[in-house]
Amino acid sequence: MKNIFVPNPKEAESIQIIREVAAQFERPVLLFSGGKDSITLVRLAQKAFYPARIPFPLLHVDTGHNFPETIEFRDQLVEELGLELIVAKVQDSIDQGKVQEEKGRYSSRNSLQTTTLLDAIETHKFDACIGGARRDEEKARAKERVFSVRDDFGQWDEKNQRPELFDMLNGKIHQGQNVRAFPISNWTELDVWEYIKTENIAIPSIYFAHKREIFERDGMIWTASEHVYREENEEVKEKMVRFRTVGDMTCTAAVLSEAETLEEVVEEIRASTISERGARIDDKRSEAAMENRKKVGYF
Repeated sequence: MKNIFVPNPKEAESIQIIREVAAQFERPVLLFSGGKDSITLVRLAQKAFYPARIPFPLLHVDTGHNFPETIEFRDQLVEELGLELIVAKVQDSIDQGKVQEEKGRYSSRNSLQTTTLLDAIETHKFDACIGGARRDEEKARAKERVFSVRDDFGQWDEKNQRPELFDMLNGKIHQGQNVRAFPISNWTELDVWEYIKTENIAIPSIYFAHKREIFERDGMIWTASEHVYREENEEVKEKMVRFRTVGDMTCTAAVLSEAETLEEVVEEIRASTISERGARIDDKRSEAAMENRKKVGYF
């Protein structure tokens, strides 16, 4: 019996969106964090333009507090695929006095990324930023369209979005505006993991269960690191953990896990009743934390 090719409709939709971005905009860029969603975007972009190379650069906003495994993976991927990588550093924004480092128990550089990102968009004249946000992640992200327009100041107005009838993507923008494009907006976390498994895509080691020094606060598992504020009474322990989402150390909590292979990760996600963003410390700041960050230009 002949093998029957079964198309993946979500893959096809995402490839079409990426091609639309390349066709409608002059200076697109792919936002790359080294996490599973942006890694999936890179594979989709490869397929969208194969056998040609991906015709736009990657942009990583580096907080300086990233997991070293993620940075190592990022550099290796870029070298293997011959991609152009632009790194915008939050530390530069701090040194220039544009943002101020937070202090204390919940200090993080996560929100500081917005200024660095908007500066990079302006410096490189990017008119479209391809991102890996998905509607199932968080309620503010569920509101966004596939082509989401930002104003002259990088701000998102959720009440003034364009309709996307019959999958028609309108990339027409005025001078100074730019667009955030979300090709995997309609995917779920499980869709991403099953795609990574099917395509056998390499991912950073922090996604697999491993022993790590951690401490616990507010019911969450924090990484013990020089970059993460810890009080003297917060005891450091070594536990088997992994990460479901990758921000930097100051905003990403680990989860207890024994999943050491892709197959085990997929089964763990399939059985989970907790949202992926439940492990994001930055989302705990307020009920509207993500929406407020997005309104001023966050990813």
